[in-house]
Amino acid sequence: MISPLEVTLPAPLEHSRRQLEALLEVSEAIAQQRDLPALFHDLAERLHSVIEFDFLTLVLHDAARNVMRLHILEAREAHDKLIGTEHAVEGHPSGYVWQTQQPFVINDTDEETRYPEFLPRLRSMGVKCVAMVPLTTARRRLGAMGIGSTLARSMSAAELQFIQRVSSQVAVAVDNALNFEASQTYQRQLARERDRLRVLLEINNVLVSSRELPELFRGIVSAIERVIHLDYTSLALLEPVSGILKIYALDFPGGQHLIQPEMAVPREASPAGQAISTGQVVVARGAELDRYASNILQILRREGIQTICCIPLVNHGRTFGSLNLASRRLDAFTAEDVELLQQVGGQIAIAVENALAFKEIDALKDTLAKEKLYLEEEIRAELNFEDIVGESAALKRALAQVELVAPARAALLKIH
Repeated sequence: MISPLEVTLPAPLEHSRRQLEALLEVSEAIAQQRDLPALFHDLAERLHSVIEFDFLTLVLHDAARNVMRLHILEAREAHDKLIGTEHAVEGHPSGYVWQTQQPFVINDTDEETRYPEFLPRLRSMGVKCVAMVPLTTARRRLGAMGIGSTLARSMSAAELQFIQRVSSQVAVAVDNALNFEASQTYQRQLARERDRLRVLLEINNVLVSSRELPELFRGIVSAIERVIHLDYTSLALLEPVSGILKIYALDFPGGQHLIQPEMAVPREASPAGQAISTGQVVVARGAELDRYASNILQILRREGIQTICCIPLVNHGRTFGSLNLASRRLDAFTAEDVELLQQVGGQIAIAVENALAFKEIDALKDTLAKEKLYLEEEIRAELNFEDIVGESAALKRALAQVELVAPARAALLKIH
């Protein structure tokens, strides 16, 4: 039996073979990973077999702010605080690489004079050798990928070419990841917008179908809770005659007994009063709430409320109350939430005024009905029509006229 000869490749060829294998492994890693930190960690592990380095960086250009931002730093020592660091395009090597699409190499940071504001940081980290290459796809320029070492040395043309090949593959992965992240963000935005439009529609349906204030309030709270976390909601209204601010509707799960309906709210010492006075939304968080001397607010603070949002209710230029919402979360009521609540506030203001008007009309109807009944009883008691005997049409007509004009004390009754 004849054994096959073992072929030993020359060192340069062996190194090239390992580089090609590393490139294939990079392609496999890119195909398997969508998460950029995990991808860079995987790349660092694979590339160590073909090139000496101590850290691997990803610096991307932020088009909105025109800065270079460090997104990922894969290093042997933890430097998590550096992630997110921003630099002006003109003041950082990555900016030069992004603009010129040319590699940037420092063989020894102690002898380098370019970028004097950036070099001290490298030296403080013990970095001696740095190579940055463009991170670019056929569609766009993304930023730069950097490799660094704690040893000062001259990087060969072959090594730099290999890093550029790796970078071209990484650029595709980064572009895909950014596009995927952008699409996910866009989908989340669409979902939020859909939910918010649904809330507006639901509230509109409640406003159209509900005339009673308690029923109206319950429908509003139920709709808002679908998109905004709430631990407390109330409706504070100014009394038309006295001008006193009172709680007219309340939703406070677990603490309903602590605050009673029609409880007075101090206008000068409460966020609700401030919202009504200024006609502006008031959002207060944490220690900001402690500056208000309102008893209701003190109760809410004892129950763990961290944030409160008061929406003024304005109709026809008149502010007559506020919708008050509170949460035990310190980060509650974002700018988007406030924007939605302002839209809701406009609808609620109209509906609440209508509900109050209907309530007043119903009260007047009841009063009129009682007065009418009282007057009819008084007329019957005074005139005692039951004692008059007669069935003729003329007599009945006369009695009906008497019943109509008697309250007015008519001076003459003419009978035909």
